[in-house]
Amino acid sequence: MSSFLSINDLHITVERTEVVRGFSLTMERGEVHALMGPNGSGKSSLVSALAGHPSYTITKGEVRFLGEDLLALPPDERAKRGLFLAFQYPREIAGVSLRNFLYSAYCAQWEARHPKEKRLTRLQFQQRLEQVLQDLHMDLAFAERSVNQGFSGGEKKKAEVLQLTILEPILALLDETDSGLDIDALKIVAQGVEALRSSERSFLIVTHYARILEYITPDHVHVMVRGKIVESGGAQLAGQLEEEGYRAFGG
Repeated sequence: MSSFLSINDLHITVERTEVVRGFSLTMERGEVHALMGPNGSGKSSLVSALAGHPSYTITKGEVRFLGEDLLALPPDERAKRGLFLAFQYPREIAGVSLRNFLYSAYCAQWEARHPKEKRLTRLQFQQRLEQVLQDLHMDLAFAERSVNQGFSGGEKKKAEVLQLTILEPILALLDETDSGLDIDALKIVAQGVEALRSSERSFLIVTHYARILEYITPDHVHVMVRGKIVESGGAQLAGQLEEEGYRAFGG
């Protein structure tokens, strides 16, 4: 039986510079993995490439998601399969409300993943959106603003968690979602992720600080240095990194 996600000997280049060098990882459905490492270790490049970002070239290796060759799929098909990337630096989309953006994304993914089931009507979706906003302690007017335009850093990260909650992916890649958050915003983001944990959904949390892992307990922690995993362990490994730093692992 194939793994939920299997990455084998992956090599990635950006502008002819190799940034990921022989990365391998196996995840099962329902697991939460934390990928930690110093800046420049290739963490963000890895998840961007998995999502299909065109700036990242995969020169070697294999990625299988639900038994399928993920690298053979264009970015939109990866998303329709249930893969979600929460960006470290979310982009602004002027003139498009967050509500309309989310409804369009929801419709596209629902039709791909549940072709025989009726999707929510626009009114039902609005009711669902309002409930999620309340659960995340966010103002209802937030959804009427243009996507990320004029948002603070914390608001952008909350918007990513809002998208995650509405779209309900089966594999969520969180690229330093904790970056730049104050403690209250960090708790909201962590609570949103914890609320979505289930036996059907997996998370890969990319970070270089252990503080978000005080609120989200991972099943596995991996240390990435110079483009590949150099150490793996349980949740206690994150605490070890906080005490010893990455130099103990060659970072």
